[in-house]
Amino acid sequence: MAFADLLEQVGSTGHFQIMHVTLLSLPILMMASHNLLQNFVAAVPSHHCVAHTNLSGHLLDPEDTLLISIPLDQQGRPERCRRYTHPQWHLLHTNSSKELEWENEENGINMQGCVDGWKYNMTEMTSTIITEWDLVCDMRSLKQMGQTIYMGGVLVGAMIFGGLSDRFGRRVLLLISHLMMAVAGTCAAFATSFSLFCLFRFFCGMALSGLVLNSFSLIVEWIPTRVRTVVGTGTGYCYTTGQLILAVVAYNIRDWRWLTLAVSLPFYVSFLYSWWFLESARWLVLNKKPDQAVKNLKAVARMNGRRDEADKINIEMLQQSMKKEMSCSQISHSVLDLLRKRTMRTITVCLSAVWFSTSFAYYGLSMDLQKFGVNIYLIQVIFGAVDIPAKIIVTVSMSIIGRRISQCAALMLAGITILINMLVPYELQTLRTSLAVIGKGCLAASFNCCYLYSGELYPTVIRQNGMGWVSMMARLGAMVAPLVLLIGEAVAWFPGFIYGGAPILSGIFAYFLPETLATPLPDTIQDAEERGFIRRKQTSKKEEMVLKDSSNSPLKETAVP
Repeated sequence: MAFADLLEQVGSTGHFQIMHVTLLSLPILMMASHNLLQNFVAAVPSHHCVAHTNLSGHLLDPEDTLLISIPLDQQGRPERCRRYTHPQWHLLHTNSSKELEWENEENGINMQGCVDGWKYNMTEMTSTIITEWDLVCDMRSLKQMGQTIYMGGVLVGAMIFGGLSDRFGRRVLLLISHLMMAVAGTCAAFATSFSLFCLFRFFCGMALSGLVLNSFSLIVEWIPTRVRTVVGTGTGYCYTTGQLILAVVAYNIRDWRWLTLAVSLPFYVSFLYSWWFLESARWLVLNKKPDQAVKNLKAVARMNGRRDEADKINIEMLQQSMKKEMSCSQISHSVLDLLRKRTMRTITVCLSAVWFSTSFAYYGLSMDLQKFGVNIYLIQVIFGAVDIPAKIIVTVSMSIIGRRISQCAALMLAGITILINMLVPYELQTLRTSLAVIGKGCLAASFNCCYLYSGELYPTVIRQNGMGWVSMMARLGAMVAPLVLLIGEAVAWFPGFIYGGAPILSGIFAYFLPETLATPLPDTIQDAEERGFIRRKQTSKKEEMVLKDSSNSPLKETAVP
């Protein structure tokens, strides 16, 4: 815990921290653009089969050509995936859609698929991957599969970058992630096939995990305990702002290739300025690099205007003040350390449930904006804007009543709201959308809480392993979410039931986590275990007092007549 004193000595909230946090937060503005990009690049415009062109010399206007070529659905609109095998000339003399439907059934007219392709209504978009590669009808499941593959990349990235960062440092992996995101995003914009597009999006997902994990660690490990809540919420607002930026950019760029390129190019800039970042002094000390740790601490002190303090810092002072942490770091750590000890096991299991369900429900609501029947640009703005009050509320809540209760409440309320939405008739679109927005806001609050909470629960020596693991669980939830929507085509109520039930269940898990409000950041596994022991001791004392009070209370006798 002595590193906190060193940080105060060199300046814990000075110019360095302000610039450091600001530059690390800027790329987060564009992370939402990649996570939610599918809503715009894979938007499905209204469509129908290409009408017959072999009309034996007859000259017909487009409406009549469509009438004799494409049957109508129950809403009186051209069917999306079928057309008449041959032009039905007699339909030109039928007056109503009901008569058209009756004639089709009575005469047993033969149908065929869209053998000549599809005609798309491109009034809102000039191009999407749906129109580019005809991902409709029998191929419509590939739309959700594309998002699943992207989230699969985020999952693999969480597995890889978490361990590599603890071994090679946060700064190096952050640089690699920035470059990887920029290059993979650019390649995806120029993909010549859907397979290549998915491949490059997979790499974008991997890079995003590296960005999130290493940016968060560098932020947390250079700031003091007292400002972690505010800074954590501030970085969360960057993601919220990114959702609004995506809506504006997508509204002005209607071509999927240019849109993908537009949200990828900024990462070339962030890659260039990321060379300025200093490696975490905590990590350097615990990985036997005290010389570089002293050098970085001196640089921070000078940037914060504390040159006298910089001159006082030396290797002996650093080693003496972090003697306990350095002795514990002699032991090599792995992912298995997340489960070996009792407190770490409890933390890992509970956080796994929290991250999985939060991400699962969040992306289940956010990745199918067209189902709300509202302009997708408007609903994207609404879904982004609701995060602002949600995160303000959860920030105040985390600072007053603590992280644990705030996490539980956000998850429970989200699940309840989503389940209530299942009971609202489909015709009441405004009410359904409002409930979905409230649920999404609660899930955004849950995300804001668990990012900060997880970083405070895991000790420095395995923080990246821990954050990598829970991030992996979140991405697993995000991968499964689009697939549940496919099941919804057969069982309409199923997605809502699963999206609502999962947060409620994980809210129960969150109750068993230790509280971290106003506690120092743990550096070793032993620090975390001691915190868990104190909580168990307090809980047992409360139980003993309750039992004692109940045993001492006089029993009321009931008179027998």
